Amino acid sequence: MRYYELTGALTAVVLSAVIGVPALGQEKQESKPAAAGEKKPSDAEMMAMMVEFAKPGENHKRLQELVGTWSYAVKWWMSPDAPPMESTGTTVIRSVMDGRYVISEHTGSMQMPGDNGKMMDMPFKGMSVEGYDNVKKKYVSSWIDNMGTGIMRSEGTYEPATKTLTYLAEYEVMPGVKTKARQVIKCVDKDHHTMEYFEDRGGKETKVMEISYARKS
Repeated sequence: MRYYELTGALTAVVLSAVIGVPALGQEKQESKPAAAGEKKPSDAEMMAMMVEFAKPGENHKRLQELVGTWSYAVKWWMSPDAPPMESTGTTVIRSVMDGRYVISEHTGSMQMPGDNGKMMDMPFKGMSVEGYDNVKKKYVSSWIDNMGTGIMRSEGTYEPATKTLTYLAEYEVMPGVKTKARQVIKCVDKDHHTMEYFEDRGGKETKVMEISYARKS
């Protein structure tokens, strides 16, 4: 796409947002009469709200604290009653979009069944995009890796007292088979954090993975 085409497309998106938001506001007003004395926001006020929602804040700064290079050690369980498998790797987290998001890239290896059914070390690559949605008032995350073809989307909340970020997700592992998941990220200190990953297995939440991270730089 040429520069002027991209600029035109972006302008169209912005204009549709500016024009569309008041229109949606009017539809809502028509379906539900405004309370006595309630004033509909002007176009300028709506634009000001949109600008405010677009600003990064304290919740975004919290994610920025993770920017850097990390070594990790991971344990995962194929079955709750089996001993965990273990491996190590590296995670690189970088800031993008003026501090609105962080992108993390993970490289390592995992023991997986090969074509012959025997366990073997296989290269692992994963990537996430994380941010804080000012409109939803939720942390948001998407995840992809080389072990599948789907995108897992999560929403989460932060508990300041325990320095814990909890994401919830539901993804489709096979056609028509959906699994609920919970991911708990705990900040130990500025150079260490952990992640625990749980899945719903037959109506019972089961821990399937834990990762310990240590800062390298």
